Order: sequence, then C-alpha cells, then structure tokens
Amino acid sequence: MKILLCCGAGASTSLVAEAMKKAVSPEEQKNYVIDAKSYDMFYEVYSRYDVILLGPQIRYKKAEAQKVAGEMNIPVDSIDPMDYAMQDGLKILNFARAMVAS
Repeated sequence: MKILLCCGAGASTSLVAEAMKKAVSPEEQKNYVIDAKSYDMFYEVYSRYDVILLGPQIRYKKAEAQKVAGEMNIPVDSIDPMDYAMQDGLKILNFARAMVAS
C-alpha cells in the first residue's frame, strides 16, 4: 500500500509518516510506502498512491483533493487532529487501511 501524507510544508507530516512506518510490522514493511509531502506537490504525485491523508491544518483542502484523486478512485481524508498531535502511527495506519478496504 502506498500512502501519501500532505500538510502545509511537509515537515509535520514527516514525523507522522515515521511513526506510521514504525507501526508496520517487519514482515509487512516491504508492502508499504509511506511518504510525506507538501500539499504544493499534491498534483504532481497523488496518482502514485493508493490513499491520501491530509494533515489537520489543511483539511480545508479535502474537497479539492477528493475531486482530483477521486477521478482515479484514490480515497482522501484528513487525519484526526488528536491522532496527528499524538503521532499515533498505528491508529493513523489503521485509518488508511480502512479507507482502502472500503
């Protein structure tokens, strides 16, 4: 599964991405790509991913991102602010998994 995290500058989501990578079991690591990018890069890279998560600070971009990514059936949602602040990698990873499964 390829997961894209986007935020304003990509810095805070990189910390969340690292927490998510740590939550992936060693046996599953080869099956995951978890990247953090600035939303400015969204249009250049979104099509390479299976699911897109937006940082809470740019959740106002959700409808725009859903419209664009939805054309390729790529689910988009924003990360829960508390999970984001706590850098709960496992909870956010499970959220992304559920988005792809539905």
